[in-house]
Amino acid sequence: MNFRIWAAAALCAFGLTAVPAPSQAQEAGGTLVYIVQPEPPSLASFLSTSGPIGLVAPKIYEGLFDYDNDLKIVPALAESYEVSADGKTVTFTLRQGVTWHDGAPFTSADVAFSVMEVLKQVHPRGPNSFREVTSIDTPDEHTAVFNLANPAPYMLRALSSYESPMVPKHLLEGTDLRNSDLATSPVGTGPYKFVEWKKGQYIRLDKNEAYWQDGMPYLDRLVGRFIPDASTRTAAMENGEVMYGAYGAIPNIDAVRLRDTDGFSVTTDGYSMINPMALIEFNTTKPPFDNPAVRKAVSLAIDREFLIENIWFGYGKPATSALSSNFAAVGLYKEGMPNYPKNADVAGAIALLDAAGIMPDANGVRATATLDLIPYGEDWRRAGEYMKQALAEIGIAIELRYEDVPTWLKRIYADYDFDFNVNYFYQLSDPVLGVHRHYGTDQIRQGTHFVNSSRYSNPELDALLAAGAQEADATKRAEIYGQVQEILAEDMPVANLFEMQFLTVYNDKLKEHATSAMGAYGSFDRAWVEQ
Repeated sequence: MNFRIWAAAALCAFGLTAVPAPSQAQEAGGTLVYIVQPEPPSLASFLSTSGPIGLVAPKIYEGLFDYDNDLKIVPALAESYEVSADGKTVTFTLRQGVTWHDGAPFTSADVAFSVMEVLKQVHPRGPNSFREVTSIDTPDEHTAVFNLANPAPYMLRALSSYESPMVPKHLLEGTDLRNSDLATSPVGTGPYKFVEWKKGQYIRLDKNEAYWQDGMPYLDRLVGRFIPDASTRTAAMENGEVMYGAYGAIPNIDAVRLRDTDGFSVTTDGYSMINPMALIEFNTTKPPFDNPAVRKAVSLAIDREFLIENIWFGYGKPATSALSSNFAAVGLYKEGMPNYPKNADVAGAIALLDAAGIMPDANGVRATATLDLIPYGEDWRRAGEYMKQALAEIGIAIELRYEDVPTWLKRIYADYDFDFNVNYFYQLSDPVLGVHRHYGTDQIRQGTHFVNSSRYSNPELDALLAAGAQEADATKRAEIYGQVQEILAEDMPVANLFEMQFLTVYNDKLKEHATSAMGAYGSFDRAWVEQ
C-alpha cells in the first residue's frame, strides 16, 4: 500500500469533525469537586505525562485538536489542517481570537515554539510524536506549516491537550523549562484558569470568562481534591463531597459496589486514546536484572490472570507481547510470543534460572531485589504484595518500596536508583507514540519521565524502530513490528503484565463529562451539574 492511500485511510478513520454543539439541557454554573489521586508532582504537562498532572493540566492548556469517542479529530486551537500529497507538509489553520489566560494573543509563534523548543526537547513522548518535524514555518499569525523529513500520519493522533499542550512562548522562551514558574502557576488558553494550589488539599480552577467557545465552559469552578486514603475517597464519593473519580481513584473493589448503587454510575468510556498497559521495568544495568534470564523468569512467575481477577476485579486482559493486542486491528500485534504466560509457569521459571546457573543458596534464595511500586493507590500495593509472594516461589526475595510521587519519579527516571518497578504506560494509538519510548537507545533521557529507564540498548532493535516509524506499507510495517516483538520477548527489558481497563466512578448529577476520548484527561468544557 503506498503512502497516499495509507494516509488517506488513516485520516478517514481519524477524520475531522466540527466542535460539538452545546447540549440543549445543560445548566450553567456550579462547582465540580473531583478526585485527583495522587497529588501531582507539578502542573508542567509539557515536561511530564504523570497521570495526576493529566487530571488537571488539560483543563488549563489546550492542544491543536481534541478527539471524540469515535477517535475522530475535533478542532481545538487548530480549526483545520491540510496534508500535502507527499505527506511531508502539514498546514494547520489556527483559530483566531484566542488569548492566553494573561490576555496575550495565541499565535502560530506559540505553536512553533511549543513543538520545536519544548515538546521535541523535554517532553517524554514529544521526540517521537514529532520526530519527523524538521521545522515549522509561520507565514502569518494563524498559519503553522509543519515541515517533515518523512511522512508521519501518526503525528495527527498526538495533538490533544494532554499529549501535546501548546504553551505560551512569551512566558517560557529563554527560561529554564525544567524549573519554570508555570509548573506551579500554569497559564494556558483552556476553559479554566489556574487560581490556587493548596498543597496536600486541593487545586482550584475557575471559569475562563474569555474562552473562545461562546457560553463555555458551563461550570464556574473545578476543585481537584487530594485524598490519600482509599476508603476516605470512596466515602467522599458516597456522601457527595466529590462527584467524579477516574484512573482507579475509587478502588475497583468499591467501584463494583457503587456500580449497583442508586445515584452512581461506573464507565470505561474516556480511555480509548491511551491503550494502558501495566508492566514491570527492569534496571538492566545492574544485578540481578542485567541478566535476561532473570527478567524472563520474573515474567514467567507472574500469574497475570490472578492479578486481573483478584486485584482489578476482572477489568483487564493478560499481556502477551511488548505490544497490546489492540494493535491487532491495524495488523501490528504478533501472537504467540514466548515468556508471556496467562498463568504462572513456576517450573519454567525455575528451569530457566537453573539453566543460567543462577542457583539457590541454603535458604533457597537465588537473588534479592527491591520492587518500587507506582504510588497511585492501594491496588498497586496489593499487586506488590502478590508479586513478592510469587517471586519467592522461584527464589527471588524482594522488598517493597512505596514512596510519594515526586520521590518515585526522581528515583526511577532521574537517579536510576532502583532494581525494578511496577508501573503502567500508555501505548497510545500507534507504537511510535507510546511504545518506542520504552526501548530506543535515544530514549535513555535521564530526568525525563516515562521513557527508557531500563537503559536497554540494542542497535538491531533501534534500526527496526526507525524503520517502523517510516514504513508506509502495512504489510512491511507488520513484519517490522513482528521482529520487534520477537526481540523484546527474548531480551525482556520490560515485562508487560496486563492490558488495563480503568474505571471512572461518578455521581449521576454530573453530565457530559465523557464527551472526549481523553476522558478525565480532557477539558471538561462541556461538563455540567444537574442542580
